[in-house]
Amino acid sequence: MTHNKRYIAVDGPIGAGKTTLVKMLAKDLKAEAVFEPAEKNPFLADFYKDRRLHAFKTQVFFLLNRYQQQLTLKNSAGPIICDYTFAKDKIFAKVNLSKEETLLYEKIFSLLHAELPKPDMVIYMQASPKVLLERVKKRGLSYERPITEDYLEELTSAYNDYFFNWSESPLLVVNASDIDYVRNKADWENLKKTIVSHDKGIAHYHYVT
Repeated sequence: MTHNKRYIAVDGPIGAGKTTLVKMLAKDLKAEAVFEPAEKNPFLADFYKDRRLHAFKTQVFFLLNRYQQQLTLKNSAGPIICDYTFAKDKIFAKVNLSKEETLLYEKIFSLLHAELPKPDMVIYMQASPKVLLERVKKRGLSYERPITEDYLEELTSAYNDYFFNWSESPLLVVNASDIDYVRNKADWENLKKTIVSHDKGIAHYHYVT
């Protein structure tokens, strides 16, 4: 299956299925799979215990790590499929930072964002907060145990608000609550075909058998 997109970014809330989609898509499209920096955020466990107290340092650590990785994408020769957008950091900041912290964060973000490559296409993975929480619990990461459905509701709302006005590249919104592209071949083939063919504006994917 051929396509002309050099850089596809996949984004969505915690538990939306980004990593799985990137692995499958990269394999079938013969692209390089790029995942968030492997270095663990040393502030993340404390953040989930007390979001307000630890949010700013957690956010800045993520921002700088993602910035450093995104810079390297400029030099990639072949197609790339990444499991986040740089905008992700801004979305989480909106949910987690105070008004004063957000003002400072926005200044840092604006300086860094201007230097980075822009995706040729973004895939926004949606799922209900209930489904997201079920998936988070299923993967059983200890530092994610304090995550609540209310927090995922906030996060989902922030993602929806952000991508509602998206105009930087073609955007495909996929409701990941309704499809099982991992175990259902028809779901996967239809989703993949839609991703490859989508080349302008905003589209919503919902596969009906």
